[in-house]
Amino acid sequence: MLPDIKGSCPFAEDSFSRFPSQSNMYGLCQAGDQELLAATLKGKVVCFRYQDLQQKIRPVAKEVQFTYIPVDAEIVSIDAFNKSPPNRGLVVGITFIKDSGDKATPFLNIYCDYEPGSEFNLESIAQSCLNLELQFTPFQLYHTELQFAEGQRETVFLLSGHDQRIHLYKENASLHQFEEQPVERFFPELKELPSNVLWLDVLSIDDGRRLTAFGCQNGCVGLALVNQRGPEILQSWRLQQDSPISTVSLFPLKLPAHNSNTEGLRVDEVSEVTEYNLLVTSTIEMAVVYRDVERCGVSRPVCLSDSDQCDAVLCALLIDLDFDGQLEVLLGTYGQDLLCYKFQQPVGATEGQFRLMWRRSFRSSLLSIIYLDLTGDGVKELAILTIKGLHILQHSLTSTADLVLQRLADRVAKLSDAPKDQPITKQDCERITASTNNGQNASAS
Repeated sequence: MLPDIKGSCPFAEDSFSRFPSQSNMYGLCQAGDQELLAATLKGKVVCFRYQDLQQKIRPVAKEVQFTYIPVDAEIVSIDAFNKSPPNRGLVVGITFIKDSGDKATPFLNIYCDYEPGSEFNLESIAQSCLNLELQFTPFQLYHTELQFAEGQRETVFLLSGHDQRIHLYKENASLHQFEEQPVERFFPELKELPSNVLWLDVLSIDDGRRLTAFGCQNGCVGLALVNQRGPEILQSWRLQQDSPISTVSLFPLKLPAHNSNTEGLRVDEVSEVTEYNLLVTSTIEMAVVYRDVERCGVSRPVCLSDSDQCDAVLCALLIDLDFDGQLEVLLGTYGQDLLCYKFQQPVGATEGQFRLMWRRSFRSSLLSIIYLDLTGDGVKELAILTIKGLHILQHSLTSTADLVLQRLADRVAKLSDAPKDQPITKQDCERITASTNNGQNASAS
């Protein structure tokens, strides 16, 4: 049982869309800036958006008819991304298993429309399909951006399978199609895997480097620091847990310089530093955050207390819920609870901890969480996929507006106390907006 928690969830439910059949933990993705795609196990894909209907913004859930998905197919995973500039277009990937009675055959469908003017039209994209038969059972379909030495960028699909491999699919622009490429060519850290990968996360950091983390069915967690210009593995770590890993998430934390490992930096030259952390959740054990993995690897674990009291953690998300510039940890559980943890800065010799701030209960198990601006008002909504359907939770507009006014008043007071001959700079104005938006765009894309 969870202890009594005084904090309350800052979200109110705006809408709920019931689906004809249940989904899974790989069944929700963002498509563009203001749309969601949810896949059900019985082969249906639902597009969720808000539309202006009769002078009111209303939620709309509509099935999208993606071609080459048989009526008897079971969808395993779905993902989507916008192509890296200067290329344009939305790309959608769907993995499914077709049951022909005597044999189950897995497929990956990649949808992309190259017709000028239709690159972001979901109805047109759904009719432009590349159908690839797979030789393995698919799991998570994930996208990430490659960075090349010449400054070029390209987004690719990474697909994990039951063959203990990660498969990479890259666009061949001249042929207008995607092709499988050797993963070790671009991700040498994913070449030899100890087990089937259930979850993968990649985070680009400074100096052309990236952190790559994966969690396996046998409880193994892998982490690597990679120079993307090689690519070259700079360091790698492995650790073993006692149950399958459900999610891994890499995220930054901003800390005062005197509270962080500032080796190589003069503390008097920096007011705060950014450290990169790794959240690991599993089906039995408590969720763990490994602090400052760039410098310390997996040697600084911090457990999230009571995160094992609501059955298995199935999904996780790092977002700035209270607009203070720090990311909070959200955990969605099979026990139908959403848990929120906030990092507490270290005091004296005491290590910083993640404190459980609030919980919110649902009527079915939580499968996936995404944070995005569905309504286009500048404040993001929390989309939560459960076994029964899709919940949309919104911030209180009253409290958000009060916070903006308070931030403006604080900024004006500081400017009033400044020397009169000190001009108000453009940066001063930008910080007012950044103080409320900081952290909203730090959740994994």
